[in-house]
Amino acid sequence: MMLHLAVAQIERTMGDGNDSVNTLTRSFTAMVGKSQSIHVAADNLPESREKDTILSNCQEIEASMAEAIMAFQFYDQLTQRLTHIGNSLDDLARLVADPQRLYNPYEWHGLQRAIRSKYTNEADRRMFDAILGGASIQEALALPSSTAEDGDRIELF
Repeated sequence: MMLHLAVAQIERTMGDGNDSVNTLTRSFTAMVGKSQSIHVAADNLPESREKDTILSNCQEIEASMAEAIMAFQFYDQLTQRLTHIGNSLDDLARLVADPQRLYNPYEWHGLQRAIRSKYTNEADRRMFDAILGGASIQEALALPSSTAEDGDRIELF
């Protein structure tokens, strides 16, 4: 029951976060549209210091928007991880609630394999493997989030 409570709390928190992010997304989309309109209007102005100032400010706004979009992408990764955690806790709760499965080592190994197979990035798999290998939470968190061989690779999640 406590594991199901944890899952419900994760889902409620993600729902609240999604509402806020959706509001921010709508706001940023509107701001990008307004900035683009200002940029287009400024392009049609005669050359002047004011035109240069307007265009410079538009470019800064557009750069800030690009940073915001990147932050939204990290938020998306966060929600995917939390969804994975919630699903894993739910699977664990079902295993623990079934006395026939609870004491069966094959069920535990199957759960571990299922959880690991759902990870979408290598850093999470490394952390999982480290914990199952006996590492402490602090040791697992100290693992690099990427390796040299990951350097030029874009990881989709």
